[in-house]
Amino acid sequence: MVDYVIVGAGSAGCVLANRLSASPQNQVVLLEAGGRDTNPFIQMPAGYLALMKSGSVDWHYHTEPQPHLNNRVLFWPRGKVLGGSSAINGMVYIRGHASDYDMWAQLGNRGWSFADCLPYFIRSEGREAGAGAYHGGDGPLLTSRLKEITHPLTKAWFEAGRQAKFPATDDFNGPEQEGFGPVDSTIGDNRRASTARCFLHPVMHRPNLKVITKALASRVLVERGRAVGVEYVRNGQVHTLRAEREVILSGGAINSPQLLQLSGIGDGDHLRPLGIKVVHDLKGVGQNLQDHLACGVKQRCTQPISFLKHTKPLGATKAFIQYVLTRTGPATSHGLEAMAFLKSQPDLVAPDLQYFFVLLMYSDHGRQITNEHGFMAYFNIARPESRGTIMIRSGDPQQHPAIRPNYLEAPEDVRNMRDGIKIGREIVAQKAFDPYRGDEYAPGSRARSDAEIDGYVRQTAETIYHPVGTCKMGSDPLAVVDDRLRVHGIEGLRVIDASIMPRLVSGNTNAPTIMIAEKGADLILGRQPLAAMVKPAEAGNRQASPSVA
Repeated sequence: MVDYVIVGAGSAGCVLANRLSASPQNQVVLLEAGGRDTNPFIQMPAGYLALMKSGSVDWHYHTEPQPHLNNRVLFWPRGKVLGGSSAINGMVYIRGHASDYDMWAQLGNRGWSFADCLPYFIRSEGREAGAGAYHGGDGPLLTSRLKEITHPLTKAWFEAGRQAKFPATDDFNGPEQEGFGPVDSTIGDNRRASTARCFLHPVMHRPNLKVITKALASRVLVERGRAVGVEYVRNGQVHTLRAEREVILSGGAINSPQLLQLSGIGDGDHLRPLGIKVVHDLKGVGQNLQDHLACGVKQRCTQPISFLKHTKPLGATKAFIQYVLTRTGPATSHGLEAMAFLKSQPDLVAPDLQYFFVLLMYSDHGRQITNEHGFMAYFNIARPESRGTIMIRSGDPQQHPAIRPNYLEAPEDVRNMRDGIKIGREIVAQKAFDPYRGDEYAPGSRARSDAEIDGYVRQTAETIYHPVGTCKMGSDPLAVVDDRLRVHGIEGLRVIDASIMPRLVSGNTNAPTIMIAEKGADLILGRQPLAAMVKPAEAGNRQASPSVA
C-alpha cells in the first residue's frame, strides 16, 4: 500500500512525482508504460528528428481517416519513455496567451486565470538568463535561447516582418505575445531539458519514490465509488497496486481517457457494447479533443545556406560525433531560431496564427527531407474550433483507441488555415528575402484561388503535436474533472495532464502541462495556492527587437 499512484511519467507525471515525494511521509509510485530515457538522441537537441524516424520511444498512434483532410490517416507521435512527449518534442518553450487562461476561469474554473497560473510557470522555470517579472531563474525546468541570431535567413525573417508592418516582441512568454521574435527552448547546457531530466532524475534516489517502467496500466480499481488502486501489466503479468490516498492519471490526452474508459468510467452507451461494466457514466470522457493543425509555405533558397547539409549522412554523422565528444556544434540546437504570433484580422483580441521559421524543407514530420535548399513559414491555427474524440475500441489495454480529431470540420478553421498560407506568402515576398528567394516549392505558383489553397491544406496539413481536452475541466455536462482536477463522481481520483484543458492554449502545450502539474501538486497536498499575480508591466518590450548580429 502506498499513498499516491501516478500513471504516466510524462510532462505532468514527472513533475508530480517530484513534488509529491518531496515529503518523506508520502509514499509515491510512478508507473510508465515505456522504458528508461537512455537513448542518446533524447539528450541531444537535434536528435528529435532521428527519434521521429526511428519510432523507438513512441506509441505509434495514428488517427482514423480524416474526412475533411481527404480521408488521410495522420501520424500522431507521442512519447513512450520516461519524460513522455517532453523527451521527443521540439523543445519550444511557449506558455500561450493570457486570454487563454482567463477564458478557462470565465468558464467557471476558479483559480485558473492567467494571474493564477503565472506564479506556477515562474516556479517551474530555471531560465538561463535569470529571473524576471515573467520568468523564474531557479526552477527545475531549464530554458534558454540563442545568445545571438546570426543566420542570414533568420535575420531576413525578422526584417521581413518589419517590412510587412507586423510587430516585434522580445519575449513570447512576456507581456505581449504578438509579433516576430526569438524562440525560448527547454534546453540547458546544450542538452534537452525533458521533465525526466529536470524533475525526475534528481529525485530518483528518494526512498519514498518508486518508478516502475514498462508497466502498462490496464484499469483503475474502484470500490464503493472510490479509486483505491491501479491494475497494470508488466512482462506479461498482471499486477495490482493499492493507493491509500489518491490515484492520479497523467497519461495525456490519449492515454488518460483511454484508461478511464477501460475502468468503466465514461459514456455508458459506448462502454456497454464493448462488454465493459459501467462504474460511472461520465459522458465527457474522450470528448472535446482539440489539436493544432499545421501547414506551411515552402520556399526554395537560391543560396546553399539552409540546414539541409546537416541532414545528409556525412553532415549528420559529423554533428553527432562532435556532440558526443564535445557537446558543441549544430546538434546542440533544435534548429528553430525564430517564430511569430500573428493576427489574421487586426481586431482580434489575441493572435490566431503561430509561425515557425524552419531553415529547411520537409514533409511527414521531418521523416522526409526535401533534397533542395529552402525554408518554410510553417504555421498552425492557434485556437481551432473543430472538436474530436478519443474512444476505446475494446477492453484490451494494448489496443490503441480510435483517434478522431475531426480536423477542419469547423468552417472557421478552413478560413484560418487559408489566411495562414496567404500571410506566410506575404512575409516571404518581402524585400528582405530578395537575396535568397527562389521559386515557391509549395503550395506552388499554380495554387492561387481559395479553393486551390484549401486543397493544398487538406492534402498536406498535419498535427503539430498538441492534443488536449479529452478530460476537460469544468462543471458542464461534458466536464470530466472539477477545478481541483478531481474526477466527477469518483473519490480519490484525479486527472492531471493536458487532457484537462477545457480549451486549447495559443501555443505549444508542454509548458502549460508542466504548469498544470505544478498547480495540481499543490491541490493534492492541500497547500494554499501561490498568490495570483497582476500582469506585470515591462516597458518597451512591445517595441523591442530580437538580438541580431
